[in-house]
Amino acid sequence: MNQLKSLTNIGIADIIGTGISAGFWFYLAILISPESYGELHYLLSIAGIVSYLTLIGSQNTITVYVAKKIQIQSTFNFISLVSSIFGFIILFLIFDRIDIGFLVLGYTINNLVIGELFGKKEYKNYLKYILIQKISTPIFGISFFLGFGIEGVIYGLALSYTAFYFRIIKIFKEIKIDFSLLSKRKGFIINNYFIALTGTFHGQIDKLIVMPILGSVVLGNYALSLQIIGVMMIITSILFKYMVPEESSGRSIKQIQKILIITSIGLTLIGLFIVPNIVPIIFPEYLDSVESIRIMSLAIIPMSIVKIYTSKFLALEKSKFIIISLIISLSVLTPTMIIFGQLYGVSGIAASFVISTIIQSTYFFIANKKWNKVKQENTEKE
Repeated sequence: MNQLKSLTNIGIADIIGTGISAGFWFYLAILISPESYGELHYLLSIAGIVSYLTLIGSQNTITVYVAKKIQIQSTFNFISLVSSIFGFIILFLIFDRIDIGFLVLGYTINNLVIGELFGKKEYKNYLKYILIQKISTPIFGISFFLGFGIEGVIYGLALSYTAFYFRIIKIFKEIKIDFSLLSKRKGFIINNYFIALTGTFHGQIDKLIVMPILGSVVLGNYALSLQIIGVMMIITSILFKYMVPEESSGRSIKQIQKILIITSIGLTLIGLFIVPNIVPIIFPEYLDSVESIRIMSLAIIPMSIVKIYTSKFLALEKSKFIIISLIISLSVLTPTMIIFGQLYGVSGIAASFVISTIIQSTYFFIANKKWNKVKQENTEKE
């Protein structure tokens, strides 16, 4: 019963939240050209990368340690917020604009708070915070867009994270900063930092490559494709968020894993045969995204497999496997995206995305078999 309640809270938060967020981005795509849509996502990708550069540890690190009753939140929060301020200053000096800096602060605080909520298994509070943020996104985003144009959207997004600041203040009041907690666990923390950073580069490098090489119009079509695939991955995201703290606490989640795989198969079929027929009707200016959506749907199953193994290795504090998987995937994604993108445009970029994801999931499968073999041998020796 408790598992059902927990999953229900996460599910409601993520389904409604993703629906609101997706609705906002889809509505914005209708209002602006693919070129402007691409430029906006290029700036968002920069903010995303910088936020993870400043986020010491990662959201998953906080989740794991809080789930294990280690009060490390304030220490992480202090270092990450100080680093975010430096990131804010650097972005201002490079781009001569402060909106991206404010968004970095918003992204950082979001990750810190979500990590703590999941670690404490406060799924009801997670529901509350997510809904506040997601409802604020179209309110501020569209208002600022109408008032100040495309640049106002980023200010609106930054403001949507205001509620999370109050949670950070509460954490500082309740838990003391203790740097000794970091030194005792620096191996896992450093590994997870590079996991988060590599994962962010993996998720954002495509936009940084596409923009200068293929232009903002191609990026706009690709960004819309990603947005649609992101909506289709919502169930996988919900289950993953639930799996990490549950596995870290030593509970079995085999039933959840089965549900995840079955769901991903169904979503792949929807992405191949249904979604491509709907997109031209709603987004007539984004016709180039139709084929890329069909291709990227093939990545849904391997992405779900990646989530299953990521959850397992995080719970075991064996983050080196996750780092290696991300490096392998990134090493494949970067050159193939450049080559395929120049040859086949948006479809080539989509194919690169699928290939890198399949290779990442394959590595996890092999690594898991080797880990289980080593574990079995050690058990037999004992």
